[in-house]
Amino acid sequence: MKSVVKEPLFIYTDPDMANFWLQLKKPIMILAPMADVTDSAFRQIIAKYGKPDVFFTEFVSCDGLQSVGRQKLLRDLYFTPSERPIVAQIFGSRPENFYKTAELVRELGFDGIDINMGCPEKNVVKQGACSDLIRHPELAKEIIQATKDGAGDLPVTVKTRIGFNASNLEEWCGHLLEARPTAITFHWRTRKEMSKVPAKWDLAPIPVGMAKNTGVMIFGNGDVQTVAEAREKAVRYGVDGVMIGRGIFGNPWLFSEKTDMTLEDKLQVMVEHTKLFEDLYGQTETNKKLFDGHTKNFSIMKKHYKAYVKGFDGASEVRERLMAAEDAAEVERIVKEFLG
Repeated sequence: MKSVVKEPLFIYTDPDMANFWLQLKKPIMILAPMADVTDSAFRQIIAKYGKPDVFFTEFVSCDGLQSVGRQKLLRDLYFTPSERPIVAQIFGSRPENFYKTAELVRELGFDGIDINMGCPEKNVVKQGACSDLIRHPELAKEIIQATKDGAGDLPVTVKTRIGFNASNLEEWCGHLLEARPTAITFHWRTRKEMSKVPAKWDLAPIPVGMAKNTGVMIFGNGDVQTVAEAREKAVRYGVDGVMIGRGIFGNPWLFSEKTDMTLEDKLQVMVEHTKLFEDLYGQTETNKKLFDGHTKNFSIMKKHYKAYVKGFDGASEVRERLMAAEDAAEVERIVKEFLG
């Protein structure tokens, strides 16, 4: 893909150290990867208004990247220099495709690779991927090794859960530590629990203790809404970093900890976000140039509108109009009319 950044890796304090994770100040603040949410348009907005220490891409299928459908999926691996350091998150069940995809990710200029071993969605689990790998630890270790082999000097990390139907955190963590990824992010729920119960942060000391002196970092994820809360959890439970997901909805300023935004600020950034999304993923010349016309549905933006537009008089009416909007020009017109 012609547009993907292929310049030298992110410039760190030690340019000879390829593993950027080792140079970040702890606790490390990470934006969680979320499908149809954390695309490059949203990441660019966040980078402008409140950048985390690390960005992740949406998860991308290794099998798809090694098929005739590669060109369309490459759209999800697009990034700009403003988003560095950035980690490509991949998923699948075939070690050979992880190896080939890791080679591709390295060629595309990413700073790291993360393996999704935690997504609970049924259609993904049926493929033997993501959280299903918790039930197949030997295959999981083979996948991590294949990814490391293909990644060269890029650091390889894992994002996962504490178990499949029930927690088997200690056993599962032990298997992962044998494979020596650079870091493991634990979402503190089982696959069965989805996000229906509170995250079990009290389990964090188990992998933290197990990882001591191994060189493997442990990150935590689940129910964290602010950077202040993330720092508090890092201190209390001893994790090296915290991944924040849903707290970013409607709040690109999250990692800056800015709180004095006006309603006009929020709505204008929403319009900016919409225009960037449409330019990248709509039927535009930019999209044709970057992604050979592989677009994304404009309705993806509407989950953002629910978060941007709330908590003020007239919000429900504005939100209703936005949910019926079909392009960025209409969104901008609705906002202008509301702001008077």
